[in-house]
Amino acid sequence: MNKETKLRIHNITAKAALKFGSEVWVLKKREEQRLEATQMKFLRHLLGITKLDKEKNQCVRQKMGVQNIVKEIKQYQKKRLQHVQRMDTNRLPKQALQYKPK
Repeated sequence: MNKETKLRIHNITAKAALKFGSEVWVLKKREEQRLEATQMKFLRHLLGITKLDKEKNQCVRQKMGVQNIVKEIKQYQKKRLQHVQRMDTNRLPKQALQYKPK
């Protein structure tokens, strides 16, 4: 299987599963580490690289042409927040965002 096909599989399956519901997450350091480790495990498997090969994560990402999953999630969260802020005030997501308990 060529690199492009493997990358499409990564984008359709692994990345989608990792990013599911991420617009409302509060990422802590532990969750960031776990997400990155999961992404790297998948990418290394696709390239046939083991941890014993001592390839740096950045090199593996460059070979596959993908970005760090944590950075992608943070960008997605920022875009989602901007989208909700542009909504009308009668929309439920905007009301939930602006809600202040008494």
